[in-house]
Amino acid sequence: MMLTHLDKINRMALDFLFPPKCISCGREGKYICDNCMDAVKGIKPPVCPVCMLPVAGKQKCDCRFWHSLDRLSAPFAFQGTIRKAVIQFKFHNLRAIAPFLAQLLYRHLENKPITFEILASVPLHKKRIRERGYNQSWLLARELGKLTGTHPDAVLVRSRHTSSQVDSDKARQRRINVSGAFDCRSHMVKDKKVLLIDDVATTGATLDACACALKKAGASQVQALTLAREI
Repeated sequence: MMLTHLDKINRMALDFLFPPKCISCGREGKYICDNCMDAVKGIKPPVCPVCMLPVAGKQKCDCRFWHSLDRLSAPFAFQGTIRKAVIQFKFHNLRAIAPFLAQLLYRHLENKPITFEILASVPLHKKRIRERGYNQSWLLARELGKLTGTHPDAVLVRSRHTSSQVDSDKARQRRINVSGAFDCRSHMVKDKKVLLIDDVATTGATLDACACALKKAGASQVQALTLAREI
């Protein structure tokens, strides 16, 4: 872990002043207590090795519509306690949970390593930043970077404001919504392997649109890592 001494002191001070409580059961001590964490559902095989959707039954893979994203990895299903955590983090200003969630991502990387040279995050349009006040994906990437020793790079920009993907129910609508919405204005991605961080993957449309911009700028590979996957 690459946390600095100052990071640790700041975190201890915050925990002392504002002790975290489990977002599921309310128990003091952690944002997800050990008991609730044990009940969290991971994504279990058999799943598609590219988009991580279950391959059993009649469900079809999302990756059949992807053009540029090489692979998606996620430790958890977007259900129950993890869903509550993401919603609090994303929509209710619980920024303090970012280090805890990044730890979960880091553990996943320890078990299933991903080779990358550039750490990036899905950007928000400046209008959305003004509304929300922060980009939860950037916070996740920043905290994960502290653990991996890789500083996240703001290589992507959201050049076009789009309606929230939360309001888009159909996969085709999601793809249209984000098509051409991102630009990569950095030469540093040329011939590099990029790891793209986001909180949740639903169909992968946003991640694929980001990957398209990165590939156009010369990235050799784009993989995505999200905390949760909607299955």
